[in-house]
Amino acid sequence: MTLVPINAFIPPSRIRVLALGLVFHQTRLLVAEGYDTVKQSTFYRALGGEVEFGESSREALEREFWEEICAGLANIEYLGCLENLFEYEGKAGHEIIQLYKCDLQDPTFYQQEVIVGDEGGDRFLARWIEGDRFHTRELNLVPAACLTYLRA
Repeated sequence: MTLVPINAFIPPSRIRVLALGLVFHQTRLLVAEGYDTVKQSTFYRALGGEVEFGESSREALEREFWEEICAGLANIEYLGCLENLFEYEGKAGHEIIQLYKCDLQDPTFYQQEVIVGDEGGDRFLARWIEGDRFHTRELNLVPAACLTYLRA
């Protein structure tokens, strides 16, 4: 199976609007795993994706979870808006993120250590990872501002 890094299709010189969902299970967070070949580093990001013209960020969040991992959402709570300026694969990126906290409707997702997702025909891995591994900076959560919303 070919896995592509998340954020692999960032157009140059364009601000993207994303809706991302923090999904917790006890002390763990569900995150997609990405890899930057230029920096040679692994990073993790909450699931979700781009808001399409004419849809709300909440609608985009629900659509993206369904498209990527076939998961319905429950208990959706808006947390706030983040701005993310970053470099990925040697190129500058700029995102405005509408951040939500949510639960997965299907409880079987909480028993899976790894969930294989699909982003437009390209597969990626989502994992349940202990939140303290991000707080201690052992693992890199992007954008870093999401750390504010993680349970201590």
